[in-house]
Amino acid sequence: MQMSDLEPGFWRTKQLDELSREEWEALCDGCAKCCLHRLEDEETRDIYFTNVHCRLLNLDNGQCSDYTNRSTRVPDCVTLTPAELEDAYWLPSTCAYRLLAEGRELPEWHPLVTGDPDSVLRSGNTILGRCLCEDDADDLSQHIITWMK
Repeated sequence: MQMSDLEPGFWRTKQLDELSREEWEALCDGCAKCCLHRLEDEETRDIYFTNVHCRLLNLDNGQCSDYTNRSTRVPDCVTLTPAELEDAYWLPSTCAYRLLAEGRELPEWHPLVTGDPDSVLRSGNTILGRCLCEDDADDLSQHIITWMK
């Protein structure tokens, strides 16, 4: 299914738990920020993103290279559901799923808003080209970044 096959503005008229599989998947903008390893202060729940990404991330397109089996191959990979989004503080602040769960609007650069799948890249809202694979990093605390929220 193409983006153009989806009902325009569907995310404004439906709750997250009402979305079709195609609509749900279309919310992902391909920024790959959720593929970054993060550290959490368990007392404050502050999240610290690193510049270290999951080994399954395809750096050519910002997608998982084994999306269907990702939770099996990477046990701590979270499969997002509307229930998971009830407390989505751990997701990047620009994540469409988090934004909609919090009752906010999609960013102006989101492909569903622009109609252009490359708008994420052009807006600079991607991790592609800015990170390293988990296979090449050891101490995550040495890789905390401040350029992303």
